[in-house]
Amino acid sequence: MGIATAGPGGPGAGAWELWWDDEPARGFRPPVAGCVHRLMTDRRTAPPGAGRALPAEAERRIAASGRPLCRLDCLTSSTRLRRYCEEAGYAVVGEQAGKNDGGGGTYGVTLLGKRLRAG
Repeated sequence: MGIATAGPGGPGAGAWELWWDDEPARGFRPPVAGCVHRLMTDRRTAPPGAGRALPAEAERRIAASGRPLCRLDCLTSSTRLRRYCEEAGYAVVGEQAGKNDGGGGTYGVTLLGKRLRAG
């Protein structure tokens, strides 16, 4: 997990989780990617650029592991987040209409991916 603060000892400004697979969203895949999940920033405390810096750090960790791809997904209903991800270099690679939410419900996600430079 990555966590950013607004400064030394300051409040949390953002966080993400790095998973090495995501079968529920993407099915079985060879181990060639890292998956960023739960990417979030706190607009009240995050410094300018935190929204780009957080996934960039995850991308560096994935590339350093030797995996050439970063994957993430966003709610299909969040066109703003999808546009944000695309502006950060991610491309839509699929849709999953019924991802299980763990509580008996489902939601739609847009699957995105980005090729990384070797670490």
